[in-house]
Amino acid sequence: MYQKEKELSSEQIFDGVVVKLFRDEIELEDGSRGVREFIKHPGGVCIAAVDEDEQLYMVEQFRYPFGKVLTEVPAGKLEFGEDPEECGRRELKEEVGATADSFEYLGCIYPTVAYDTEIIYMFLARGLHFGEQHLDDGEFLDVKKVPLKEAFRMVMDNRLPDAKTQMAVLKAYMKLHGSEV
Repeated sequence: MYQKEKELSSEQIFDGVVVKLFRDEIELEDGSRGVREFIKHPGGVCIAAVDEDEQLYMVEQFRYPFGKVLTEVPAGKLEFGEDPEECGRRELKEEVGATADSFEYLGCIYPTVAYDTEIIYMFLARGLHFGEQHLDDGEFLDVKKVPLKEAFRMVMDNRLPDAKTQMAVLKAYMKLHGSEV
């Protein structure tokens, strides 16, 4: 069955630093009308950075909406129109202080499809070389190494609740180990 909603009008009701909120009036397939509120977001990247000892580099940072510190893979927001790989390489350098010989695309995820246009592009970084972090102003985080196999277990045990981290860990693990669990 083909399903389509037709935009009748669109109004931007909030223009924030990170997101823009829209309220659109739409026509449904049966001719009835409805309202859709959604966030336009430029998207982001996340990086599963794995060294030669299969240590995964993760960051711990306070996440205000949840009021607690979360453990995540390094990640960052794209600028509108920015190349995801360039952004990923920049974020890996900023947050972990690392560059990578290999930067392999693992796919993308749509984390909140009902009300947000965000797409997160995932990468596997290998052949790591370390220098200094270059955190953004107001960015505070700690870097930690976790064996990739342990990170996989943490996802399966729901100890890493962040969606982008879960997907990046699972994809990186499967890429490096296939069906071996």
